[in-house]
Formats: sequence, structure tokens, C-alpha cells
Amino acid sequence: MSRIGKLPVVIPAGVTVEIKDNNLVTVKGPKGTLEKAFATELTLEKNDGEVVVKRPNDNKKEKSLHGLTRALLQNMVDGVTNGFEKKLEINGVGYRAAKQGKTLTLTLGYSHPVTMEDPEGVETVLEGTNTIFVKGIDKEKVGQYAAEIRSKRGPEPYKGKGIKYADEVIRRKVGKTGKK
Repeated sequence: MSRIGKLPVVIPAGVTVEIKDNNLVTVKGPKGTLEKAFATELTLEKNDGEVVVKRPNDNKKEKSLHGLTRALLQNMVDGVTNGFEKKLEINGVGYRAAKQGKTLTLTLGYSHPVTMEDPEGVETVLEGTNTIFVKGIDKEKVGQYAAEIRSKRGPEPYKGKGIKYADEVIRRKVGKTGKK
């Protein structure tokens, strides 16, 4: 049995979970509403403040979907109650970010500024000119947009210049040594 899959998803106060036919789940909470269709092979049961994911047999496909479905459900509940956040740091001389409306403008040492539009359901907040917070209720969208921002100029191993996650550790390399 899947260790994660057999755990129930506890529904906190102020959150409603609706399970419709074909495993279409709608989660409503104080921060917003999320909707996702899950695999029809599994059964989702809601009873007294928690959702339990069950699988009919031990086929490889059902086993792999069991823990995944439960984790995605938990992320939906966490998203509508607390939301998700990724913190990005910009390092480098002259590297900075600016925000105007829903447009994020990055100056990253290219000949032109890089502009990015915030996707639906995700917002970026700047702290100073070199820290970006990506916030939203959908964990997948927050992570994807943070990865897209990071990909515009990933951190390089010699000086550490570029955009990196706040908790990311860059493996530094030693530069060239002069001749003696």
C-alpha cells in the first residue's frame, strides 16, 4: 500500500471539497477556487471532514496514481487555505527587476530588457530590485512561472551571477589561474 496514498486529506474549516462524476474535484477556500480532473481508475470518497483516495487493485498504473492523486489533492487544499510562494534572487552587477502592472521587466545583462507577463492566477511581488516573490494558489503554476523566470538567466558557477531560487545552492568553480 502506498504510504502517502493511504493517508486521508484533512479538510480544514472554511474549505469545501466537491467530488463530481469522473473524479472532477472542486476545492473552494478563502484564497480562491481550484478545479482538477483526476484519473477515473481511483475512487475518491469524502466523509466527515476528510477525503480518502482508494484504488481497486494493485496494478502498476493504479499504484503509481494512488500517491500522486492524494498529493495533488493535498496541494489543492493547501493552496486555497495558505497559498504557495517561491522566492527568487537576482545576483550580478546591473541585474535588476522592475514591476509595472502585471508586467515584470528584468535587466539581465542582455542588449534588451526581458519582459514577462504574469499568468492567470499567479502574481509576482518585488522586494527591492533583486528579490522576486512568485505567489499563487496553484502549486504547479507557481513553480512553472518561477522556473520560467529563472531560465531567462540561470546562475553561472564562476561568479554566481544570474537568477536563482533563495534556497538553491550554487556549486562554485575555481576560475583560471595565471601563469607563473
